[in-house]
Amino acid sequence: MVSAADRVKNPARTSVWLDQRAPSRTRKQDQHTGLDRERIIATSVRLLDAEGLGKFSMRRLAAELGVTAMSLYWYVDSKDDLLELALDSVYSEVRSPREGAHWHDRLRELATAYRELLVRHVWVSPLAGHFLNIGPHAMLVSYAIQDVIRATGLPKDRQAGALAAVFQFVYGFGTIEGHFAQRCADAGMSQEEYYRQATGAVRAQPQYGRMIERAEELMDARGGDTLEEMRDRDFTYALDVMIAGIEAMRGRDQDHDQDRDRDQDRDRDHDRDRDHDRGR
Repeated sequence: MVSAADRVKNPARTSVWLDQRAPSRTRKQDQHTGLDRERIIATSVRLLDAEGLGKFSMRRLAAELGVTAMSLYWYVDSKDDLLELALDSVYSEVRSPREGAHWHDRLRELATAYRELLVRHVWVSPLAGHFLNIGPHAMLVSYAIQDVIRATGLPKDRQAGALAAVFQFVYGFGTIEGHFAQRCADAGMSQEEYYRQATGAVRAQPQYGRMIERAEELMDARGGDTLEEMRDRDFTYALDVMIAGIEAMRGRDQDHDQDRDRDQDRDRDHDRDRDHDRGR
């Protein structure tokens, strides 16, 4: 593990995955025999889901496991290490897309699975932006995403941009969706109840009257009987727009490459004719 001193000297290098040595403490024979790293990680995920990132602590985790807080440090060196391990563990929930499927379908499957992960585990989005995401499960997800982007047929220098467009959108969409669902649960309301109360409060402000009317027109036009259905329709359509955009950009790049090749062929023919004329 990365020591506390190393973290101070080089905070940019902080990651449980960058140093694969055993924890800095040696396990004692009288330690709690029912404890292991896998159980600690699984319990951490459950607590993070139930209580949120803000309430998570080593002391709270130890109480849940029925051990002392110090006993946890025989398995991990720090709370950050444990959070990074928990983060990587839930990336295992992202299903691999079907082998042999068209890249359109594989992209939709991966995007949907990532969105569901962010909604199911609300604490993932802030941690994903904080840590390096280089654990084994995160790397498998990253490889699957890169693989489907390669399959689009875009030139290599365009693939990173396409990847960012799709999966940064999914990250933002899933983050907002997950936090909204959590806010409703904390308020003891359904999402429909919360939305009606919020829009009612805004509608009561005269200065927002015209804006809320337009927003409600958009909501009515979206279709679907519930907010969840509306969001699903929005998400599906947004992915369709991105897939169509990738197809359009691929066609444009191919046309550009063909034009470039024709220009190069014309230049070579011109040079050859010029050299021929000089040699006569």
